[in-house]
Amino acid sequence: MTTPAEDRPGPGHRITRVTRRDLFDYIRTSGLAWHGRLDEIAFLSRLYDLDALPSEDYRFSTAREDIQQHRYRNPYDWSEEWVLTDARFELDGGPDEKLLGFLSQMVHPVVRATPEHAETMVSAFNEILRRDGWVLEPQGSMSGRPVYAATLLGGLPNSAISHAHAAATRLDAEYIAQQVTRMEAAISAEPELAIGTAKEFIESICKTILDEQQEPHAKSDDVLVLVRKTTKCLHLQPGQLDASAPAADTLKRMMMNLAQLVQGAAELRNAYGTGHGKSKAQANQRLTSRHARLAVGAASTLGVFLYETHEEG
Repeated sequence: MTTPAEDRPGPGHRITRVTRRDLFDYIRTSGLAWHGRLDEIAFLSRLYDLDALPSEDYRFSTAREDIQQHRYRNPYDWSEEWVLTDARFELDGGPDEKLLGFLSQMVHPVVRATPEHAETMVSAFNEILRRDGWVLEPQGSMSGRPVYAATLLGGLPNSAISHAHAAATRLDAEYIAQQVTRMEAAISAEPELAIGTAKEFIESICKTILDEQQEPHAKSDDVLVLVRKTTKCLHLQPGQLDASAPAADTLKRMMMNLAQLVQGAAELRNAYGTGHGKSKAQANQRLTSRHARLAVGAASTLGVFLYETHEEG
């Protein structure tokens, strides 16, 4: 007996329709509001740009206005768990990282009032998620309370990507956390997506550092330009290192190689990765998980190194 197509995970998806339904049933019956101690708009704004998402009410332009109308002014227009099946938020059948990011935010210290409630929810989520190979695990802390992120069972523990999860947690930027989750999930299933996301991860890290350092960058800057600007503002360019420092030559070579690692990932992206057209010959030459592990490992190592240098500065 074959499984109906609508019940099978799509490309790049591990979380099945059955698992999503079980998670939604738990959220509906747990007695703990999905948005915790935040209001619904404040919670969703941690994950989505509500002013960029469209309205489904002809009177309004944005998702924010929809929520204000149907959950604040007329709170009984929509059910308490309306967000779970609203297609704009991609929790029911969208990319895995969307749902995993939503669950991670539900148990975030900013959202959940007590650590006991968070622990109860994490335990319930993990019992359901591990059937499809995912769990929520602590990747950092805030005010002594764990901050959870989704990790792949049997993935790459104690590796560069684990540090990338932790860096994304410290950044408290959900779009970067979703990139890390997507990279990890796609290594085996969709190597080209993993390589493309690895490049996006480095770009996001560099832009975040440059913004926090109040250093200018252009929308058109490619990954190599962004890395050069980032290493310069962090005083990591070879010419900025103290030549009298121990192992200065070695440090200089390492800094010179940072851009080369990024360039290699970018070249793989251009040849095979997501976001670029392919010739017929290229289409017949698929990248494998080992290529993806190389790109993801390099991107994770570089991105975490740059952000930790920024933090320590």
